[in-house]
Amino acid sequence: MSDTAALPPAECRTALTPTANGCALPRRLSDFATFTDALDYAAQGVRGMNFYDARGNLAQVYHFSQLRKDALAMARRLIGFGITPAMRVAIVAETGPDFAALFCGAIYAGAWPVPMPLPTSFGGKDNYIEQLSQQLQSCDPALLLYSAEIGDMGRAAAARQGCRGEDWQSFAARDASPAPLPALDPDGICYLQYSSGSTRFPHGVAVTHRALLNNLAGHSHGMELLDSDRCVSWLPWYHDMGLVGCFLSVIANQLSVDYLRTEDFARRPLAWLDLISRNQGTTISYSPSFGYDICARRISSQSHVPERFDLSRWRIAGNGADMIRPDVMQGFVNAFSAAGFKARAFMPSYGLAEATLAVTLMPPGEGIRVELVEEERLSGAPRDLSRPARYRAIVNCGKPVRDMAVEIRGASGSTLSDHHIGKVWCRGPSVMHSYFRDPETTAACLVDGWLDTGDMGYIVEGYLFIVGRAKDMIIINGKNHWPQDIEWAVEQMPGFHQGDIAAFSIETETGEESAAVLVHCRVSDPGERLRLHEAIRDKVRSVTGINCLVELVPPRTLPRTSSGKLSRAKAKKLYLSGEIEPLRLAA
Repeated sequence: MSDTAALPPAECRTALTPTANGCALPRRLSDFATFTDALDYAAQGVRGMNFYDARGNLAQVYHFSQLRKDALAMARRLIGFGITPAMRVAIVAETGPDFAALFCGAIYAGAWPVPMPLPTSFGGKDNYIEQLSQQLQSCDPALLLYSAEIGDMGRAAAARQGCRGEDWQSFAARDASPAPLPALDPDGICYLQYSSGSTRFPHGVAVTHRALLNNLAGHSHGMELLDSDRCVSWLPWYHDMGLVGCFLSVIANQLSVDYLRTEDFARRPLAWLDLISRNQGTTISYSPSFGYDICARRISSQSHVPERFDLSRWRIAGNGADMIRPDVMQGFVNAFSAAGFKARAFMPSYGLAEATLAVTLMPPGEGIRVELVEEERLSGAPRDLSRPARYRAIVNCGKPVRDMAVEIRGASGSTLSDHHIGKVWCRGPSVMHSYFRDPETTAACLVDGWLDTGDMGYIVEGYLFIVGRAKDMIIINGKNHWPQDIEWAVEQMPGFHQGDIAAFSIETETGEESAAVLVHCRVSDPGERLRLHEAIRDKVRSVTGINCLVELVPPRTLPRTSSGKLSRAKAKKLYLSGEIEPLRLAA
């Protein structure tokens, strides 16, 4: 395809990109040698991206043909700047055409784009600069690009690392080099991806073109993608589910998509459902559990759900990126079934950046399937017959995507049979190449082509059930406790929401392991705080059988990862360093 391929007619460039292709270009499900081949092909059609402002109004229509044209120009600017193949180009991943063109342009130039997180509403300027600096130190880029709005922070992070920093508006004004573009190797690195919790010791996941396209093909085949499908997304492009699942995938599978910025969703969550309702072709949209939860909570005090929303065409409501909560999913069904939402639309999934994205998907139409599992079985402890059995609902995360194999292994490394809990391992063409410049950590988790995911789970008749993260386990007196169980128990008390509680292990003065539970407190009266503290401690004791350290902390104190998940590791670090200060209780 030539660099000067025709763009859509002028009258089409302000209209929403069509759901149907509207031309003779057959859909190809990521069956390309390189990602640039995929964009070259998508640019021959009429589909593309549509960006919305904070009020939900269409702000910009961006056909794949225009994206390709802009990306090629960016590639030549990068080459003129001195970027050569395998150099890293770090780009702050703001949802919009600028990042899209820069990311794809870096790939055309043979460089490795590295999406960087945006500032969040918590943590402050200094913490954001520190986070950027840590990731820049890890990936060692030649250039950091960012929007002019965060120019001060971008320049500070770049200066701290010693790389060039420039806002992308200025960079776009540079002359494009006439130099030819390099030939790309399907087994060459396409981009680096940092997992959402990477701050102190970040690990850049190196993903090849072949791995990316294999995973995108497996994902699209698993969803049984239709020619009539359309996507809506608010997910951030610096997280694997947003970057791979809702940006790179729509290009490689030629799917029109409508975007809300993540920060706009955070302010007005129901704008997500408004957009799905308005663009009647929308059939696919993904979210972690907390996205469904916040929408159900926001609508609970409102009426006229059927009049405002029409969710009847939503056939794949993907769930991923955190532990899937069946009570949250049921709450969403209860809130929006009157608007036509069907419970069978839920598609639980499991994945991680080290596998590019998807490892397992629930087959379309099967919805949320749950098993009740005794807590003693989850912890590996013998059954205490003096106490009534307690159960946790474990969600079925589906079957492996095409070309992916999944095993459950015990502590000795042996493969376990169905219903036995152990470490989740996976193998397939989309497993990462390596952690960038970290052979030791790579060797620790990649063994004979198998990836140790670090997650615990079990398999039943080919379906994967995820129990929790192995490193989050709290072990007290030889008994295992999942932090999710403790957090969930407190969340059931009146006045608490998902994300209000963080449980993690701490070391006591005697060197023994114990559990700390930090809880957002919205009560100002000291006496009421004390009563709440005692009630929480009793609740935690009823779950664990032990006295844990319970601390009440101010609202919005507990940190989240860049994808919005609770970060227990960071909460623990901030608590132990004194940066999270507990509220005082009445004497």
